[in-house]
Amino acid sequence: MRNEDDRPDPDALLAMVQREEASKRRGRLRIFLGMAPGVGKTYAMLEAARLKMAEGLAVLAGIVETHGREDTEALMYEMPVLARRRVDYKGHVLEDFDLDEALARRPGLILVDELAHANVPGSRHPKRWQDVDELLENGLDVWTTLNVQHLESLNDIVAQITGVRVRETVPDAVLERAEAVILVDLPPEDLRQRLSEGKVYLPRQAEWAGENFFRTGNLSALRELALRSTANRVNTEVLVYRQGHAIQTTWPTSERILVCVGPSPTSATLVRSAKRLADGLRASWHALYVQHQPGGEAQARALDNLRLAQELGAETHVLAGGDVARLIVGFARQRNITRIVIGKPVGRRLSDFFTGSPVDQLVRLSEEIDVHVIKGQDTGEGRGRKTQASRTARWKDYAAALGVVAACTGACFAMYPYVELANLIMVYLVGVMLVAAWKSRGPSVMASAVSVLAFDFCFVPPRYSFAVTDISYLVTFVVMFAVALVISTMASRIKAQADSAGQLERQASELSDLSRRLAGTRGTASLLQVAHEHIEEVFGCKAFALLRGPSGQLEMSFVPGAGEFLADRDLGVAQWVVDNAKPAGLTTQTLSESEVLFLPLQGAEEVLGVIGLKPGDEGGRDNLLLPDQRRLLDAFVHQAALALEVDKLEEKAKTSLVEAEREKLRAALLSTVTHDFKTPLAAISGSAESLMALGEAAGPEVRRALEENIAGEASRLERLVDNLLRIAALESGAVVPNLEAVPLEEIVGSSLARLESVLAGHSVRLDIPPDLPPVPMDELLMEQVFLNLLDNAAKHTPPGTEIGVMARLRDGEVEIEISDNGPGLGPGDPERLFERFQRGDRGGVQGYGLGLAICRAVARAHGGTITARNNARLGATFTITLPIHER
Repeated sequence: MRNEDDRPDPDALLAMVQREEASKRRGRLRIFLGMAPGVGKTYAMLEAARLKMAEGLAVLAGIVETHGREDTEALMYEMPVLARRRVDYKGHVLEDFDLDEALARRPGLILVDELAHANVPGSRHPKRWQDVDELLENGLDVWTTLNVQHLESLNDIVAQITGVRVRETVPDAVLERAEAVILVDLPPEDLRQRLSEGKVYLPRQAEWAGENFFRTGNLSALRELALRSTANRVNTEVLVYRQGHAIQTTWPTSERILVCVGPSPTSATLVRSAKRLADGLRASWHALYVQHQPGGEAQARALDNLRLAQELGAETHVLAGGDVARLIVGFARQRNITRIVIGKPVGRRLSDFFTGSPVDQLVRLSEEIDVHVIKGQDTGEGRGRKTQASRTARWKDYAAALGVVAACTGACFAMYPYVELANLIMVYLVGVMLVAAWKSRGPSVMASAVSVLAFDFCFVPPRYSFAVTDISYLVTFVVMFAVALVISTMASRIKAQADSAGQLERQASELSDLSRRLAGTRGTASLLQVAHEHIEEVFGCKAFALLRGPSGQLEMSFVPGAGEFLADRDLGVAQWVVDNAKPAGLTTQTLSESEVLFLPLQGAEEVLGVIGLKPGDEGGRDNLLLPDQRRLLDAFVHQAALALEVDKLEEKAKTSLVEAEREKLRAALLSTVTHDFKTPLAAISGSAESLMALGEAAGPEVRRALEENIAGEASRLERLVDNLLRIAALESGAVVPNLEAVPLEEIVGSSLARLESVLAGHSVRLDIPPDLPPVPMDELLMEQVFLNLLDNAAKHTPPGTEIGVMARLRDGEVEIEISDNGPGLGPGDPERLFERFQRGDRGGVQGYGLGLAICRAVARAHGGTITARNNARLGATFTITLPIHER
């Protein structure tokens, strides 16, 4: 049953029905919206209108500005055009849209270009959008064009972006009442190209526009406004529908909120306030923590506040530096933040009287960004959490600063009899700079003030008194304090920037190193080993990986030492991460009781597995909580997932390639051997039919000849089929050589014995060194190679010629040459002889063209090669090269 609370709101339903009834009486408006002139709004409108004309709709071009563009004017061919109204204004005849004639003609659709255009003075309406509104009220459908900078609500934003105040604007209600908004988009680079080609303005105007309004940055910003305006309008339509159907949803807007958090407990109140503000504005929001010094209790409390913001839906960030206000404003401008939420300071510091509080500085620097200053509820918890250790560490910093000033004073006492007082000031300034570079800003400001007092008391007459007899020394004190203060501030800022830059450089270097090593590694185990080493080294955590098996369950693919800390419940958490593709476990809000953080190895199509991390101590846990470290960890895991997926895809590609080659081989065999099969089959069939037809009338000699022909052709067909099956098995990889160390003399001797009758008319010369080591080979396969090569040499050379078999050891390989002194190889590339069905023509002997192809396949299966060449004088030589593996 449906819950009563889920029923549509009656008022919303009534409003929706009323709008639908009103829209039936009113004409329909379609707006072609663009980011700037020249994107093609008019062209798109005319192109769509021609389609309506083809459907039989009466279309009237009320007023269309083609600006002399031939392609746009071509779309108006045979389209009815409304004559423009001529108005005499201050001695000039102006042409404008004729509203009365348009109402009188009442077309099915009327085109009215440039909705924001101002009418000629004395017209019924001052603005063209008002003419369009009257057409709609009379039930006429209107199509029009509009640039986003002409929307009233965006007028100030456009002026801020472009520096140009648009005078002709259209109320946003016109856009909201439109039946459809068609976004006509064009990349800024293409629009600038159109501008330079004179397709937007005349050359002189185009040059000025390209340098001012049509800058790439301006166009990109206007493009974003156009996209957002279109999206917001669509969101409004959906919101009205869902209100009527009681559907809950949220909508994106251009508002962005930034809340600044710190170690103070009042930051939790700020986070909740920012959450409420973001919900009220339907805005995205960010939480930022400016870190002064890494580690310590202050960072732990700040991370707790960041974790709260993350739980409430914020995107969290951590920046390192000393100038809080400038860092916040810089980050806000980088992220297009529109509102900053910051806490109101409870007390005043000494430095606030000179430079102002961070809140004051933030307000001064924020300019167009709104700043919300909120008073948090101080429960006193923060003061109670300041441990004695933190107070001791703070006072040690101030004591060290006083020690530096004392050392500078001692140095000045030693120098006093020999140098001017101005030189002593330099010594104190150096001391202040050292304190600023060594400690935080507070001790450096104190060192500046104490340095002025020490200089006055110890060295300015009258000495050992704060009294000043010469009024000019007051100026010296002020300048000295100001310079010392500026030096300390700049040194602290440079130190913070150097620390931040160093941290970013380290992260970029670590990510680059991981990417480089992953790119040069293949194999799942090796890739996971590289990722494991980098993650443990950078984050100080024990790392392991679990990959998804064929059934979808996790398998312990790479778990170094995981048995020590991986419990059964942790395996359940890891399986949940794989099934849901979301992080879980330690430092997350899902199954957080686990002591291990699990991150999904997300591929393009599925989750490949998980990466698990277990911190070695509390410091490692805090390291995982830092947003910048977490983003670096996510980047590491993402890189590892991509590398695993690429490796997986390569394996699939290899398998697919092998299958494709097998299919290609089968097709080639079927298409190429058709004739070779038909010839012996035809001979067998003919001889058999002759025997059947002659019967008893055939004499013994005829019968014998026909029977020998049948037997010979059957044997020939058997050899052909055997060779085809053999080469197919070799080239597809189905046959793996059984390598055994075999003396070469045995293989050659066996081959010569089997070919004794074939080689009867030739002399065979053997040249095999007695110390030649046994060669790793498959005895049966290599014997077939020698049989084919020796048989070819005997068939393609005249009787009485010599055939040579020679072997030698060279560079860890055995070279075997089989040569003859016959007519040699035919013209062309010798490599083609080793292709399937490639027949040689030496001596007029024809074959199937498979023998040499089999020889090459066997040589490759052994990791060797086979080549052919003509001899210097007569004959040809075939060379087989086989590697000798140590066994």
